[in-house]
Amino acid sequence: MKMNLLKYFVFVLFINQFCIGQEVDNTAILKIILKKHYQNEKVIAKGRLQLLSFYCKKAPNNEEVLEVISKSELLKKNAVEIKKQIDITIDEDWSKEYSLLFATENQYLKSKVNDCISFEEYQKVSDRLNLNNQRLMIVSKPIYFGENYCLVKVAFYRNIEHNSGSFLLLEKTNGIWIIKEYLNEWAT
Repeated sequence: MKMNLLKYFVFVLFINQFCIGQEVDNTAILKIILKKHYQNEKVIAKGRLQLLSFYCKKAPNNEEVLEVISKSELLKKNAVEIKKQIDITIDEDWSKEYSLLFATENQYLKSKVNDCISFEEYQKVSDRLNLNNQRLMIVSKPIYFGENYCLVKVAFYRNIEHNSGSFLLLEKTNGIWIIKEYLNEWAT
């Protein structure tokens, strides 16, 4: 009985550490993506329109990942591990990572990003202003593979065509995530 309890405790501790570690990695990846895409945005001040909004939900990974795998030797070598993470039924959001990112630092970045929004909130603002210059940035759930790699899709939605996106291949080097390559870039 004591041995089973000990095994259970070790298992729970391992799962807990894995989840916390992945949340920290997700936060680091989110920070890189937000810094990259918000670098040219203005600080949101009283009455200033936010042109780039951040979508709260993590987009699910779908069969589009298979196309990306077919175009990269690194991804082909890790295809089994990557394919296991394709799941169109996820219902997760970025709130934990968003809160962790802006809890004690990165306040200048936060002044540009503001709060994440739902698609309905984006539509409401876009319809009210009718300027067609707003964009909604949608970030997928990160796919971790190999020792130090991650694949994540970033897409930009607008009410009028001109949508775009790509997959980012990131590598963790010396504990820091770095964008190594843009894959499957597209625009309409």
